[in-house]
Amino acid sequence: MKIALINENSQAGKNCVVETALKKVVGPMGHEVFNYGMYTAEDSEQLTYVQNGILAAVLLNSGAADFVVTGCGTGEGALVALNAFPGVICGHAQDPVDAFLFSQINAGNALSMPFAKGFGWAGELNIEYIFEKLFGQEMGIGYPKERAAIMAKNRGILNDVKAITHTDLVTILQKLDQDLVKGALGGAKFKEYFYANATNDEIKEAVKAIIGE
Repeated sequence: MKIALINENSQAGKNCVVETALKKVVGPMGHEVFNYGMYTAEDSEQLTYVQNGILAAVLLNSGAADFVVTGCGTGEGALVALNAFPGVICGHAQDPVDAFLFSQINAGNALSMPFAKGFGWAGELNIEYIFEKLFGQEMGIGYPKERAAIMAKNRGILNDVKAITHTDLVTILQKLDQDLVKGALGGAKFKEYFYANATNDEIKEAVKAIIGE
């Protein structure tokens, strides 16, 4: 699995902490982490939680990432921003139980976390344990397991609803404020990671038209 990490500007200083915990947990599982920043609070390209949503949608819909880990101060802003886009099912986890239930019941492709609220002593351990429960078993098995079939049915219904209620991503990218999109896709590692991993040619061409190669 290709896992993308995205931090917005208010919590950019925790990027290294989150990346270290994520790689520690998912590396032995055979997953690969791509850190799209922000890397420090002083980065030249400043991401807002709204731009987290744009970047996450581009990565997931293009095939450049299979899962996105993100967040903000409370995790709520990034959650709302990501779920505004097609092809993105984002959950919110403040503790390992939240992560486990999202993984087993909702089986989405993104998780938003609070990197300020409740992030005190041993905060890095909490996010490490969240990643263990999120990625430590096959997603969508169900909890309780006897309800797995109805949970899978409801996930399918939600995907069908989003397909109707959302415009396709290429159209969205073209209609959004172009400076906003360029800022979201302007990270130091974006071009290197995106063009090497994206599989959707239509989205790749749309990105090229906006930011170039």
